[in-house]
Amino acid sequence: MTPNTTERPIGIEDLSLSTTHYRLDQDVLASHLGVDAAKLHTGLGQDAFSVPAADEDIVTMAATAAQPIIARHGQERIRTILFATETGVDQSKAAGLYLHGLLGLPATCRVVELKQACYSATAALQFATALIARDPEQQILVLASDIAKYQLGSDGEPTQGAAAAAMLLTADPAILRIEPCSGVYSEDVSDFWRPNYRTEAVVDGKLSIDAYKRATQHAFADYHRRGGRDLDQFAAFCYHQPFTKMAYKAHRHLLKHAGAAGPAGDSAADLDAALAATTHYNRAIGNSYTASAYVALASLLDHRKDLADQPVAIISYGSGAVAEFFGGTVVPGYRDHLRTTVNAHAIARRHPIDYEHYQRLHHESDLTDDADRKIEEQTTAPYRLAAIADHQRIYEATI
Repeated sequence: MTPNTTERPIGIEDLSLSTTHYRLDQDVLASHLGVDAAKLHTGLGQDAFSVPAADEDIVTMAATAAQPIIARHGQERIRTILFATETGVDQSKAAGLYLHGLLGLPATCRVVELKQACYSATAALQFATALIARDPEQQILVLASDIAKYQLGSDGEPTQGAAAAAMLLTADPAILRIEPCSGVYSEDVSDFWRPNYRTEAVVDGKLSIDAYKRATQHAFADYHRRGGRDLDQFAAFCYHQPFTKMAYKAHRHLLKHAGAAGPAGDSAADLDAALAATTHYNRAIGNSYTASAYVALASLLDHRKDLADQPVAIISYGSGAVAEFFGGTVVPGYRDHLRTTVNAHAIARRHPIDYEHYQRLHHESDLTDDADRKIEEQTTAPYRLAAIADHQRIYEATI
């Protein structure tokens, strides 16, 4: 292979989303909890959250998101599958291998799973750019798929959700050129984690908000020291959104502490101009962990009409904690490659459920024993988890 001696732009050629069969509206949850629904709608910025059917998981959501990309671009040039998740289905086998079989992808590609709370999809994206720089003819499929699940009655319950984002990374991309400058920050902090013996996370909500804001501040400072843009040069900011108001909290904090990065507006109108378009999908889907920042990117691209040749920022945070701040420039003609109608349909088609149905699904999804089982067909998605037999997960296509 001849080394790459030309500097070709690298970035997102295609971006596809998927979510679940069911949803729980925040009004239903507020009624059950006996709280004012405005606390959830306004305080958290959430209208509903996606709830997986019994036969849905991170693999089925990721496969559903990836299939349209394969249909559009083919599979011959895909050399790597990077599957980012903190909701892994196996301690050893990469979730991407199940997807690899479901989609019939070529044997001549590497498949790896990455984990670091909500951050690892950004690591996958950055690793992909390095591989493509070495061989610009290859394509890399980056998958972010997660189910955010907390204890019933806990403070985190309203911030649950589920979604997958699939991205095709290439040279000369059609949607977003990723800029090489990036800022990172890591520290050991116990704000959110899930031990192997638990199906639900342990969360210190106040500490997590503080850690998120601090990590964002320092990641941007590192980005700016390395020659990155000033804040007021970005057209929009795609934050990881455990709840959509967190994007506003983090951005206010960043504006306050940006220092030499230059002025940027912090009025309500300025904040909405920078952030509101990124929140439409996350308001409806809820937290999707690794997928969240890229659900925000899809929302921005689908809801803003004037982004060609403009830089946008992506701010990725994963508890524990790792953060990264980087930029990308939107490619002229990008709207011809978006999936705006399909994304809106995926969110609108979810079936609303009552609290009792949601509670039943919440418990049924634990799968903490080693019993064989056939799983009732519920989802209308193209892929489903059909059974568990001899400790193996059995998936099937429904199309």
